[in-house]
Amino acid sequence: MLKVKDLKVRYGMIEAIKGISFEVDDSEIVTLIGANGAGKTTTMHTISGLIKAASGSIELDGRDITKLPAHKIVEMGIAQCPERRRVFAQQSVEDNLFLGAYTRKDKDEIRKDLENVYELFPRLKERSTQMAGTLSGGEQQMLAMGRALMAKPKIMLLDEPSMGLSPLLVREIFDIIKNINSQGVTILLVEQNAKMALSIANRAYVIETGRIVMSGTGEELLNSEDIKKAYLGG
Repeated sequence: MLKVKDLKVRYGMIEAIKGISFEVDDSEIVTLIGANGAGKTTTMHTISGLIKAASGSIELDGRDITKLPAHKIVEMGIAQCPERRRVFAQQSVEDNLFLGAYTRKDKDEIRKDLENVYELFPRLKERSTQMAGTLSGGEQQMLAMGRALMAKPKIMLLDEPSMGLSPLLVREIFDIIKNINSQGVTILLVEQNAKMALSIANRAYVIETGRIVMSGTGEELLNSEDIKKAYLGG
């Protein structure tokens, strides 16, 4: 579904992404793991069209989207749930969710998808009229994920969904990610909690200083001695 080939990204003279290539197949959960500053979020932003690639290509369902603006990429089926949630604090929960569907015109389907989000996240339904800025960190994460789902994506990019959450909430968020995936949404996940990410991933790639240095199934990387030492505290 998603094919990244020899992607390079620069910030001025600094090459942040140094020619990475990877693929995400339909209905998979694929995770990118690596230390802070390795280039994971930059990769996500480039796929989303928020940062322009210096060279290389990004394809969605065989169509080159490398040079498309961000809103066109959303229309084509890629929705990003950003790091640190980025909810609209002064808007209600429901308004935030409707903003996720801003590129869509199918009002009846939007309403159905809203109900589906409320089924996935009952707490959001309870707080539908509440200002998003007053939600807890876990609730804001649920709202950011729900907002991305309202775009009706083929593939959802999740950037650090467990950041700042308690262990109990982290488990809940990862259960929800699996549930979203089971509904047919492909997931590309960036996550500092490598153990949790690898435990739900079909496949994984390790990024170090802008390069992919290892790849395999989630299980293979979870059992790798190198990965245990570098990322799992083993």
